[in-house]
Amino acid sequence: MLINRKEKIRSSEITKESIFRDRRNLVKAGISMGIIPSIITNIISTGHGFPNSGQISNISTWQESSDEKLTPYEHVTNYNNFYEFGTGKDDPAKNAHSLKTRPWSITIDGEVEKKGTFDFEDLVDLNALEERIYRFRCVEAWSMVIPWVGFPLKKLIDYLNPNSNAKYVQFFTLNDPNQMPGVRYRSLQWPYREGLTIEEAINPLSFIAVGVYGEVLPNQNGAPIRLVVPWKYGFKSIKSIVRINFTREMPQTTWKTANYREYGFYSNVNPEVSHPRWSQAYERKIGEGLFSAKVPTQLFNGYQEEVSYLYKNLDLKLNY
Repeated sequence: MLINRKEKIRSSEITKESIFRDRRNLVKAGISMGIIPSIITNIISTGHGFPNSGQISNISTWQESSDEKLTPYEHVTNYNNFYEFGTGKDDPAKNAHSLKTRPWSITIDGEVEKKGTFDFEDLVDLNALEERIYRFRCVEAWSMVIPWVGFPLKKLIDYLNPNSNAKYVQFFTLNDPNQMPGVRYRSLQWPYREGLTIEEAINPLSFIAVGVYGEVLPNQNGAPIRLVVPWKYGFKSIKSIVRINFTREMPQTTWKTANYREYGFYSNVNPEVSHPRWSQAYERKIGEGLFSAKVPTQLFNGYQEEVSYLYKNLDLKLNY
């Protein structure tokens, strides 16, 4: 499916500091000179590793990104849902320093050809990384605009080659009470799980993120590897992935298990379906203050053109 969006990136809005601006200018210069290679079709190890922290090199620019004003970096990295490190929005930033992101492995199983346990670096091709600016919706009527770095989930799925029985993809977060103090409490059923239909997973917008603002993901944002599904609520974009399971049946998801009346499997942004405890019809952008103007929530977070075909036979009020 070709994505035809009118929105374009304004480079002046996607920097948080001068060093990042310098990096971006170098990348642009490299592209114009033909130095930086185009995105390749297979996910393979590049053999020269991925940084544990700091900047990421060789990032191409996705021209269909949103041109909305970015949420400030400090809000992106200090307002997080990551219950493994606490239930407060600022708990992950305070507590996630205990997470060790190297070595990191990911188990692939289920209805797929390439089963096994892979090193993180074996599933990330540095030459395929791109920056995408997505609107990101929080369930409590807040939103962000974030410049993620990563690659389309479809590239990984194509490499793993699921069979025709794979109707869904399930993801699991690390479950380690020694590193994650929140796991010691039963605020949720651990490990954290999320899932997509295979059609949702291969949609061109579904994204595997390994960085943000041109840098390696901070621990509180889901290091070293997370999912980003921009037309759904943020809790669908599972963090610190250690297992991907391809299944025939609709898989369990953490929030649906915790409270199926409030959190359905699909979890699409839909202003016509109110959460039982608050309205979804309006939102505020994080970082603009409690008294900033509310704006109407857009169906599928504004990505109707790209994803509405996925739900043409579903009643979205029943399949929430």
